[in-house]
Amino acid sequence: MPDLPTPQDAAEAALFSECWDAVLSYADLCTSGSLTANQLATEAFTLGMREAREADFAPVRSSGRRAARLPMIPLLLTAVRNTAADWEAGGLGHKLDPDLRLWLNSEKAARYTGPPLQRPVALRGLRDMQEADASLLWLAEVEALPLSSVARRLGLDQAVVAQELEQVRGLFRDRCHRAHLDTPMAAECRSYARLLDAVTRSSAADTPEDLSRHLATCVQCAEAAACLRLHGGGLPAALAGGVIGWGGLAYLERRRRAAEVRLGAGRPATADNDGGDVKESGGRGKVLRHGLLGAAVLISLVALGVSMMPMGGGSGDDTTAASHDDRQPVADPDAGVPSADPTATHTASASAAPSASATTGKPAHKNPDPEPQGTSSATASTGHHGTASASASPTAPAAATCRVSYDLVNQWTDGFQSTVTVTTTQALTGWRVQWSFRDGQKVTQMWDATVSQNGGQVTADAADYNQSVAADGTLSFGFLGTWSGSNSAPYAFTLNGTSCSLN
Repeated sequence: MPDLPTPQDAAEAALFSECWDAVLSYADLCTSGSLTANQLATEAFTLGMREAREADFAPVRSSGRRAARLPMIPLLLTAVRNTAADWEAGGLGHKLDPDLRLWLNSEKAARYTGPPLQRPVALRGLRDMQEADASLLWLAEVEALPLSSVARRLGLDQAVVAQELEQVRGLFRDRCHRAHLDTPMAAECRSYARLLDAVTRSSAADTPEDLSRHLATCVQCAEAAACLRLHGGGLPAALAGGVIGWGGLAYLERRRRAAEVRLGAGRPATADNDGGDVKESGGRGKVLRHGLLGAAVLISLVALGVSMMPMGGGSGDDTTAASHDDRQPVADPDAGVPSADPTATHTASASAAPSASATTGKPAHKNPDPEPQGTSSATASTGHHGTASASASPTAPAAATCRVSYDLVNQWTDGFQSTVTVTTTQALTGWRVQWSFRDGQKVTQMWDATVSQNGGQVTADAADYNQSVAADGTLSFGFLGTWSGSNSAPYAFTLNGTSCSLN
């Protein structure tokens, strides 16, 4: 495994620190374990930095512009995908996620390295922008950084960064529209190009029925529509999927959750915060510390009283959540760049990948919920990649009082992305979550759980690495699905057969 490149100056050292966490997060999606993820991330980071340095020293074109290049983070994420492809070709595919291997050997992967005019519109549109503009768009939309942090990172005026972002969105749309028109396409697609441009410019414009039917069957035009429609919140997904390719939506979800951890749930960010932990005011910090101290004293007194009571001879329930697996999610948003010494790989990986089971028993501001993994399972009805996942029965199902939060993350013409979070009052050593859809929705892909579906009823079983949940802890998983006509929220949630209340 190659060493990480040595930063050439302080500016490049800061760039390393800013980009490493993103690279490691995507590498973890692509591999079968945290140690392998660290190896893939290191190789890809080295490859990406070499490419960036060569581009910086390349001769300037006669027009006065350097050759088109992706901004730094998308460039490095592309290097992860390319390195994974090299692993697959070189006999190291067993280290990669099985679904990624299928994707790498499909026509979908060939689009990202094939003829330039046939590559995804989002990839071509972003590459065609000035690097500063493209970086602003990526950091704000995909990495989900606060605009104040984006402004400081790019050296922009915080007072006008929101206006600049709006202008950059419009510039990206224009580049994507031009890229779509330049794409070799069928006569039917060409006939809808002008209409597609018109209906995506305004949120109030209705999509004609014939165009809607066309977008439901033409991947090329549907991708273009997602890039051209700046309203509706679909731009981040269009960027992530069009530039990264496999795992783009799962990566997007990871970065949003990492950004939420940086900001802290329900806590406002201060002006001095640059993507790190949010600073609390002195008064609130004192109140919090005093409250924790009082709680500790109270717990000690209760424990003393219990120890003095006569015991009945029963051993009690000492079930603990102690499931550890090599498949540990990279959940630390502040993971640092590992040492260039190859012998330090294990230490860096361990510090960057906290145990998935430990996250449920600690405060949310120190350890976030496990992030979605790259491994996904298709429903038996959809036949994803030609295989069907069998539902594994949960180990030792336990009745538990539970609450469910169902969040619709994103929705487009015929698909959607959602997250399910379940809070349980009892410790679990295995879990199965079930619910029902009202409108015929179908789950097509799921992470952090294995899925099966029978009609409107969906069953999500724990993955190998998140079987255990501590008392008063949470379990979480995400999925992609399709819908038609209506996409109302599901109902009748159960955990191990016990009904849950819906938040």
